[in-house]
Amino acid sequence: MPKIKTHSGTKDRVRVSKNGKVCLAHPNMNHFLGKKSGARKRRLSGLQTHGGKIARDVKRSLGI
Repeated sequence: MPKIKTHSGTKDRVRVSKNGKVCLAHPNMNHFLGKKSGARKRRLSGLQTHGGKIARDVKRSLGI
C-alpha cells in the first residue's frame, strides 16, 4: 500500500496545533487594505481555529 502524499498547498497555508485544532489565517487580509478600518484589520490579523468538517478535510489532505 503506497503512502499518502501531503498536499503541498495545504501544508504551506495551515498549521495543526498540539491538540489537533486546525489553524489558518483569516480571509480578506491580502490586498485593498487601505479601505479597511484599523479595527477590522486588527480583528482579522492572526490565526483562526477550525473544527468539524473543515478540520477533517484539512487533516485528510495533510495525511494526519
